[in-house]
Amino acid sequence: MAKKAPAPKSVELDGKEFFTAVNLIEQEKGIPKSYMLDKITQALVSAYKRDHEGITDNVTVDFNEEKAEVKMYVKKDVVETVDNPYTEMSLEEAQAKLPQAQLGDVLRIEVKTRAFGRIAAQTARQVIVQGMREAEQGMIYDEFSAKEHEILTGIVTRIDPRNGAASIRITSGGEFTDAYLAAAEQVAGETFKEGDRLKVYVVEVRRATRGPQVIISRTHPGLVKRLFELEVPEIYDGTVEIRSTAREAGSRSKIAVWSADPNVDPIGACVGTRGQRVNNIVEELKGEKIDIIKYSDDPIAYVSAALAPATVVSVTLLDDGKSCKVIVPDDQLSLAIGREGQNARLAAKLTGFKIDIKPQSAPEEEAPSVDA
Repeated sequence: MAKKAPAPKSVELDGKEFFTAVNLIEQEKGIPKSYMLDKITQALVSAYKRDHEGITDNVTVDFNEEKAEVKMYVKKDVVETVDNPYTEMSLEEAQAKLPQAQLGDVLRIEVKTRAFGRIAAQTARQVIVQGMREAEQGMIYDEFSAKEHEILTGIVTRIDPRNGAASIRITSGGEFTDAYLAAAEQVAGETFKEGDRLKVYVVEVRRATRGPQVIISRTHPGLVKRLFELEVPEIYDGTVEIRSTAREAGSRSKIAVWSADPNVDPIGACVGTRGQRVNNIVEELKGEKIDIIKYSDDPIAYVSAALAPATVVSVTLLDDGKSCKVIVPDDQLSLAIGREGQNARLAAKLTGFKIDIKPQSAPEEEAPSVDA
């Protein structure tokens, strides 16, 4: 006995499956149902218009979750003479569908799903998928743009053998994306391998054609500032403030700290018991040296402190208000300037002053000055 052939699968939209899928996407991806239904409406209308060139804005889509129904309607005006069959219908045709119809009425004619051609259905699917992708990208952008100038922990997923750039998968609020850590944003001497976890500073989040682009860095001065906020409770709660930072990544950083509470030592809070707090940050930065100095509204005291570990004899502010001349003991000159001028350069960046350093034995000799 011959087997009965299975009935062909209906091309009608299964409303129950449709709403189950929409709800599942909302739960798993967090895309609001209303957003998806709006995009799906646009897709279905667009697909129908593509196959029916005379259609204008007279197509609507109704979603009824209680009845598990999705229906499309074309609105047509009942007229004596039909000029556009896509938007108008004769009285005779209207009364065949609705006996009490009269001239001037607007009838909603249901469009059966099977009326969609193959191309229209494919177009609808593509638009729906694109809408969902845009929603996901929008949610990722919103989540990570809120993390600009913050630290996130990521996992190295790939290292480009040609230039050393790394792909870092970062996560926030249940969303994740792959960020690009360029070689120029890596600290010289640092090495990574796939699977390593590391902290990165979110410099900027941009909208791009392929989705949000998260710009991250390991060299930005903001990384040092945020690491101190994470490590030092007094900074996190506002008792101690970081007023300025200067950094030459991988080598040395200077931070200026201050507290309005006279009972709080801002430097001691940052250093921690037996140096534990600052040591944790130095370890994260792979041995980068960190000078912690006390901020002062007095430029003379501030510049003097910024040149630590060198001892300063005097600081004279110049008439332009942006420059100063610093006198140091002869045996402190090289320490004040630092290797290749680094200490003086960081002090200038930290304070915003152009600093001219001279030895005590020859205070009037010409010496190179350092700009911020």
